[in-house]
Amino acid sequence: MRLIKQPPPPPKDVMGEEGESAEQKEMTERPKWDNKIQYLLTCIGFAVGLGNVWRFPYLCQTYGGGAFLIPYGIALVLEGLPLLHMELAIGQRLRMGSVGVWNSISPFMGGLGVASMTVSFLVGLFYNMILAWILWYFFHSFQNPLPWRDCPINVNHTGYVTECEKSSPVNYFWYRETLNITPDIETSGSLQWWLVLCLASAWCLVYICFIRGIETIGKAIYATATFPYLVLTIFLVRSLTLSGASDGLIYLFTPNWETLKNPKVWLDAATQIFFSLSLAFGGLIAFSSYNAQKNNCERDALIVGCVNSFTSIYASIPIFAILGFKANENYNDCRNWNILKLTNAFNIGDENITLENYDQWLNHLNATDPTEVEGLNLKTCNLQTFLDQSASGTGLAFIVFTEAVIKMPGSQVWAVLFFVMLFSLGLSSMFGNLEGVLTPLLDLHMIPAWMPKEIFTGLICLISFTVALIFTLGSGNYWLEIFNSYVGSIPLLIIAFFEIISVVYLYGINRFNDDIEWMTGRRPNIYWQATWRFISPFMLLVVFVAYIVTEAERQPTYNTWNPDYVNFPLAHVLHYPQWVFGICVLLCVLPVMSIPLVALYRFIGFLKKYIMGRHNQNPYANELISNEYKTIPPKL
Repeated sequence: MRLIKQPPPPPKDVMGEEGESAEQKEMTERPKWDNKIQYLLTCIGFAVGLGNVWRFPYLCQTYGGGAFLIPYGIALVLEGLPLLHMELAIGQRLRMGSVGVWNSISPFMGGLGVASMTVSFLVGLFYNMILAWILWYFFHSFQNPLPWRDCPINVNHTGYVTECEKSSPVNYFWYRETLNITPDIETSGSLQWWLVLCLASAWCLVYICFIRGIETIGKAIYATATFPYLVLTIFLVRSLTLSGASDGLIYLFTPNWETLKNPKVWLDAATQIFFSLSLAFGGLIAFSSYNAQKNNCERDALIVGCVNSFTSIYASIPIFAILGFKANENYNDCRNWNILKLTNAFNIGDENITLENYDQWLNHLNATDPTEVEGLNLKTCNLQTFLDQSASGTGLAFIVFTEAVIKMPGSQVWAVLFFVMLFSLGLSSMFGNLEGVLTPLLDLHMIPAWMPKEIFTGLICLISFTVALIFTLGSGNYWLEIFNSYVGSIPLLIIAFFEIISVVYLYGINRFNDDIEWMTGRRPNIYWQATWRFISPFMLLVVFVAYIVTEAERQPTYNTWNPDYVNFPLAHVLHYPQWVFGICVLLCVLPVMSIPLVALYRFIGFLKKYIMGRHNQNPYANELISNEYKTIPPKL
C-alpha cells in the first residue's frame, strides 16, 4: 500500500485571521497625526499651491472671467471631489503609501504606486527650483530701490544697458540678472552660482521641515498653510484701495459667454481642478494613511476640495485688483508720453493738456492738423489692451506682479510679503511631493536597517538637488517649462484613470462601499456611486483623448529670450529640436511605464505558478494562486 502525502490546507485570507499578522502589526504601529487640524492643514497645504495664485487667475482672464467658473465648478463636482474622496479613503483604510495601497488592492496594479512615486519625484525637482527663484527675489526685496525698478548703467558709463532699454527693467532683472538665460535650449550655458546657492537653500529648508516626517511637518504646517491666507487678506485690503482696482475686478468677473463654445475652455478647466487638488501624486494617500481608520474621510474630502477652490477665487481678487492698478498706471504713462510730444510739437502749455482732457485735445488736433499729429508717431493708448497683457506661471509672479509692486507705495514691504507668501505656498506643496516619494520607499522597506530615517531623507534631498542642477543652467528655464508641461499632465491623467478603475472594477465598488461604511458609519450616497462608477472615468478618458488630439495638432514650440532677435523684446518662438521633443515624449511615457510592466510581470508569474500547479497535480493549486493574486477583503 502506497503512502499518499496529504495536500496542505488551503491558505486563510490575509486579513481574515483572528491574530495580527506582521503587516497588521506594522500598520498598528504606524505614526499618527497629533490632531485632526494638522492633517487637514497638511492636505490643504499640499493641494493649495502656486498654481492657485498664478494659473487660476490667468485662466479666468483668458476664458471670459466669471464664465470660466462654470466649467471649473462642473469639473470640481464631477471629477475633482470624487477622486479626492477615493484617494483619502483608500489611504486611510489600508494605512499604506501609494505603492502598498495599489499592490494590496490588486497585485496587477502595483505599478500605479511606482508611477505616482516617479511623478512626485520629477515634479519635486522643478517645483523646488521655483522656490529657489522665490528666495532669490526675496533676498533682493530688501533693497531700496528695488533692483528691478531701474535699468543698470552699461560698462562704459555712457548710458543704460541696451538689452534693458529695449525691454524693461523688470524683464531684464528676470531674464538676465536672475536666469542669465541663453538664446535657445540647445545652448546650455553654465551653472549660475547664485541659483545653485538658492536651490541648495531651498532643499535645506525642505529637509529641515521634513526631517522627522509628519512629526516635523505637523509643526511647520501651522505656519506654511495659514500664513498665505494672512498675506492674501492684507493684499486684498490694500489692493482694493489702489486706483484702477475696480477695472481689474470688472475685467475678471465680467462673463464672456462666447468663450464657453471653445472646447479648450472645458479641457483647461478639467485639468486645472485635477492638478490643483494634487491628485494621483500619492501624497494625499500617504497623508491619509497616518489617520485613524475610524475617521470621516468624506467630510475631509469636501473640506479640502472646497477650501482649495475658494482659495483660487480669493487669490484672484487681489491679483486682478493689482493688475488693474498696473494697467491704469501703464495707460496713464502712455498718455503722458503723448501729452509731452503734443505739447512740444504744438507749443501748448503744460497746464492746457492733462490726463482728464487728453482725449478732447487729441480729437481737436486731429481735426485741425492731422498730418503733423500723424508724424509724431504717438503711442496707441487703450486700457483694454493693457488689461489684456496677461501672463501665466513665472511671468505673472516674476514679471507682471513685480512691475506692479514697484509702483505701489512702500514697494519693499509688499515685495517681501508677496514672496514670503509664495514660498509658504510652495513649501507646503513640497511636503506632499516628498511624502509621495518617501512613504512608498518606507513601506517597501527600501531603507537599509543600519540607516536612520533622517539620513535616508537627507540622501533623497541630496539626490534631488543634484539632478535639479539642470535648472540652474542658462537654459534651465526652458527645461523647467518642459518638465512642467509634460510630467504634470498626461502621466497624472493616466494614473488617475487606472486608480479609479482599480478601485471600482478590480477591488470592487461594493467592497469599497463596505470599507467606507465601516470607517465613516454610513454608506456612500448616489452622487459618489455615479461619479466613481461612470462619470469620473469617462471624464478622465475624454480629457486624456482631447489632450492628445490637441497636442498632436501642433508641433511643440517654446518662447526664447534673444536680444539679437529682430523683433526683440518680443519672444522668439522656436520649435523644439527633435532630440528635445524625444525627451518630452520620454517624460510623458517614463513615469507610467511601471503600470504595464508590473502587470505583465505579475501575469507571467501567475501563468508560471498555474502551469507548475497543474503539472504537480496539486488540488489546491488554483486556490493558492487565486489567494495570492486577489484583492484583500475588507477588515470589518
